[in-house]
Amino acid sequence: MNSRQRFGLAWIFVLLSVVVSAVAAPDLPAQLVSNWDASGTPNGTLPTGLALWLFPALTAGLLVVFALIPRIDPLRENIAAFRPYYDWFVVIFAAYMFALHTGIIAFNLGYEFDFTVLVLVAAAGLFYYSGVLVSHAEPNWFVGIRTPWTLSDETVWTKTHALGGKLFKATAVLTLVGLAFGDYALYFLVVPALVTAVTTIAYSYYLYEQIGRNGDSGSETQV
Repeated sequence: MNSRQRFGLAWIFVLLSVVVSAVAAPDLPAQLVSNWDASGTPNGTLPTGLALWLFPALTAGLLVVFALIPRIDPLRENIAAFRPYYDWFVVIFAAYMFALHTGIIAFNLGYEFDFTVLVLVAAAGLFYYSGVLVSHAEPNWFVGIRTPWTLSDETVWTKTHALGGKLFKATAVLTLVGLAFGDYALYFLVVPALVTAVTTIAYSYYLYEQIGRNGDSGSETQV
């Protein structure tokens, strides 16, 4: 399967979202529940017209952006080196958006389920594959853990992304573990995600400073 076919698969999820919206529209109320708190209690609504087309339109717009990134990045040849992983992330992201969109519509059609569980399971899948993606990402301006230090040194980039990949995957696992903790489940996603962000930023700075102190500047990336 080539890149065009993988992106085509992602666009199928957009099309399916449109179909779901069109089929469900006549049976939906004027306002759709669109927000839930951490305990899964609805706490916000959107007009049906907006709610039906928000996710398909947003996903379509982001797919266009995802398609442009490998073409406009000054280091596009590096993206080409991990392009299959990038493309599959786009497919999984489109599937994630489709799952949320379908879940919102199903809930408003009267199907009873804990929407928070759906969000967390879908987010766990997205986070896990994000770990796969960053583990393979080569230096570029758009994809990966982009700090001033990872963008300035290839060794810092490689080591930071190796750690980041593990932390993203750990976040996914902890998110699923959190499902056993009821109202606290969301914290098993939010806290590890914040820890991952802070740790990778701090680690990239630490590595860069260590390389500077050791006088090893031979691995600098030209950006």
